[in-house]
Formats: sequence, C-alpha cells, structure tokens
Amino acid sequence: MNDLHSSKDEVTRNLRAWSAGDKDALDNLLPTVYSELHRQASGFMRHERADHTLQTTALIHETFLKLINQHDVDWQNRAHFFAIASKVMRRVLLDYARAMNRGPSSASSSSGLISRTRWSRP
Repeated sequence: MNDLHSSKDEVTRNLRAWSAGDKDALDNLLPTVYSELHRQASGFMRHERADHTLQTTALIHETFLKLINQHDVDWQNRAHFFAIASKVMRRVLLDYARAMNRGPSSASSSSGLISRTRWSRP
C-alpha cells in the first residue's frame, strides 16, 4: 500500500513540476504512468471490433503525444491526468473511426483533437 501511495505522489509531483516547466519531470512521468495508460487503452480496445487496425500501443502513444503537447494545462493530480487521458483516448478512437469512414487517405491525417479538447478538472 505504501508503494502505491508513493507512486501516486510521484505522479502528482512530476505533473506539477512539468506544468511549472521542468522538462526532466516529463521524462520521469512516462515510466510511472505507462502501465495505467495501457490498462485504460486495453479497456477501450476490448470494446472495438476484432479487426481494428489501431493497436493498444498506438492508442497509448497517440494519447500521450496529445497530452504532452498541451502547455496550458494546470495538472491537479494523478486522477486529473488519467481522467483527461481517458477522454483523449475516446476522442482518438472516435476520430480514427470517422477518418476510416471517410476513406483510407483520411485515416492517417491529423484530427485537430487537442484544439477541440476542453481541459478542465474532472
């Protein structure tokens, strides 16, 4: 239990340091959040069709890239980060599905997801 509490504190510390401009905090953040992002992504992918071409790892990476490119987010804590990550994953999957419905050339294009995402505390 103490390790779990310590891990939660570490994520919150890294998020706040990263928000304050500490670039090293971002390097420390990914290893501490990856397994939870993988758990979330796996949950979303279980509800997708069996022949889905977007893999769990790609969903995690796409989500993390979108999250780290936000510079005006005031990350409150670990729960805030994962709540936003969950919303971003859902939107990545929706945008991917829309692009696939439009045709193959649209599937690889950028969706502009971040500009439409409202970053607020859950």
